[in-house]
Amino acid sequence: MNEISMPTEPQLGDADQECRYPVRFDGHFLGRIFRWHGAWYAVAAGQSDEVRVAAGSIGSEAAARHLVDEYAAGRIAPQQETESGLTAPDGLFGPVPLLHPRMPVTPRNTAAAHVAMAGLTAYLWTPKTGYPGADNPWFVICGLCSWEGPRYWSHLRGRNGNAPSAFRHPGCIDPAEVRARIPAYQK
Repeated sequence: MNEISMPTEPQLGDADQECRYPVRFDGHFLGRIFRWHGAWYAVAAGQSDEVRVAAGSIGSEAAARHLVDEYAAGRIAPQQETESGLTAPDGLFGPVPLLHPRMPVTPRNTAAAHVAMAGLTAYLWTPKTGYPGADNPWFVICGLCSWEGPRYWSHLRGRNGNAPSAFRHPGCIDPAEVRARIPAYQK
């Protein structure tokens, strides 16, 4: 007798341009999860309320599991997966805003955003959204190979006056070639 195994764990899809991950379970779309300032949030399919679920390294798993538990309890119904409604268009049409909509406009955030935007330019990254803060995922495009995905400014900026790691993301060009092609890496 052939048994069909059902997934026991939720599956995460690729991040959208707002760094929200779709959660699927048993072939059903249950909602999206995202990280903001160290906490993980879940938004059930068809709803707009963000539920803070967890923090730390287990946050994504706990946020996805929260949606599965809500589904199992009958409190949410799976929906047809659609765009999150928060994503920017695929093409960049003019400059992105300086700050992410969740970032308060303060002198400190504005100054940090200007530094980050200049840093992205120097290291050949193109942001698809406004600056979300150093420790929040930021959807960017690699200027060397056109890869798109979330990165953290805290990982892209380098430390103690040094250039960041020349390893940019899986599948990018060789780190030695990165250093040779981007003057900012030659500090």
